[in-house]
Order: sequence, then structure tokens, then C-alpha cells
Amino acid sequence: MALFPGHKQEEQVVVRNYKIAAALFITLVLFSVFLFTRQNKNDITHEQTSSIEQVDSSRFSELAKQENAFLLDVHIPEQTHIPGTDAFIPYNEIEKHTDQLPSDKTTPILVYCRSGNMSRQASETLASLGYTTIYDLEGGTDLYKQQVEIIVITPETQDLGTVIYGDVAKTEFTLTNFTPDPVEITNVSTSCGCTQAEVEKKSLAPYESTRVNVSFDPAVHKDDTDLGDLTRTIYIETNNSNFQKVTAEITAMVVKN
Repeated sequence: MALFPGHKQEEQVVVRNYKIAAALFITLVLFSVFLFTRQNKNDITHEQTSSIEQVDSSRFSELAKQENAFLLDVHIPEQTHIPGTDAFIPYNEIEKHTDQLPSDKTTPILVYCRSGNMSRQASETLASLGYTTIYDLEGGTDLYKQQVEIIVITPETQDLGTVIYGDVAKTEFTLTNFTPDPVEITNVSTSCGCTQAEVEKKSLAPYESTRVNVSFDPAVHKDDTDLGDLTRTIYIETNNSNFQKVTAEITAMVVKN
């Protein structure tokens, strides 16, 4: 018979409480380690799969010429776009407009704004969305305009696909005067009478663009001259001595019914 039964019961309660507390502490430690390991793993994976590279104007201009490059303007308010820009999405609304972004997350995305601050934030957002190759224009368009001057038609080529002989196919290009000087369009011509082109504006202010409307009529010669796989060229001449003639092309497969 115990001399102090109350003391023994108290000891048992203390031991039981100690075991519970120890178990809870160990569980908490293990859970914290799990979360830390998981976060580190996610961070490492993110670093391994996503690349954000700041590039200067010259490199950015060269990268933009790649066929699969996606050019994204994120500046607000909307500004004059660099020629060939594929989309305009405000830097703080990237996640709301993912439908405008490439579905292939490996697509090179060239991001720019006016000075570089908004594009930096947008690049981080794109990386968090899983895009693996991101180029951020250093200095934005403010610096780009000082280093890159160009008069250009975009895109370089428009594929009309299959055109039925007797039908008239239509498409459009964009002519951009990406220089600090106004420019006059002095002549518009094409490589064949089957192709007609006209510009909507013949006088462009600095950094202004205009639409180039093009029509293609393979039956204009009333013979089989314009059948098969064809390429036709559009020529636009300007009064800018550095860009006296700029060109673009249309391609088509012409067939008879």
C-alpha cells in the first residue's frame, strides 16, 4: 500500500503531460523541416528552370529577329511599341492575361517598358508562371530609342496559305518609323502585277506606324503564271537616306479547283 498515493498520481500526470509535450514538439520540428525542405526544393527548381537575363539594346534587337521570339510591352500607360511587338499587357496584370502569352513555356519572351522598372517586375511574374527564357530590356525604350533607329515592315512575311485561283486574298502589314525624324513614303510597289499594296498614311511622325494593305490576285494575268508555291515582295521607299527601301513578303500556295 502506497504511503502517498496522491503524490504518485501527480507524478503520473506530470510524466504523461511531458510525453505529450515532447511528442508535440517533435511533430512541430519535423513539420518545420518538411516545409523548409519543400520551399528550398521549389526555389532550386525555379532557379534551374527559369532564366531572366538583362540585355542591352543591341542584343535585344537581335533576339527580336528570332522567328519564335515573343515581344511583350508591359509599360503603362501604353507607349509607342518596338516594331514587331506581339502583345501589350500592363506589368501588374500579367497573371490576368495569360491567354495572351505563348502556351509553350520555353518560348523566348522579350520584355520591355519605358525605363526598365516595370519590365523587371513583369519578368519576375513570368518566371513564377513557369516561363524559362526571359530577356529584360535594360534601360527600356528610353535607351533603346537612343541606340536603335529603324524603318521596318512587320512581320517580315505573311503566309496566305492555300489560295484558290480566281479568288483574291488579302492581308496587312505594319510599317513603323522607329526614328526621331519624320519620314515620307515616296513609293510603294510589288514584285508582280498579281500583288497590290498601299499604305494608309504617307507621312509618318517620329515613332509612328501605319497599316500596309495588300491584296493578291493570282488570276490577274489570265494564265498559269501564278500557280503553285509562290513568294511575292512588297517594296516601300522613303525619303530617309538610311532606309531608302524596306521590304516584306507574302507567300501562298495557289491551286485551281
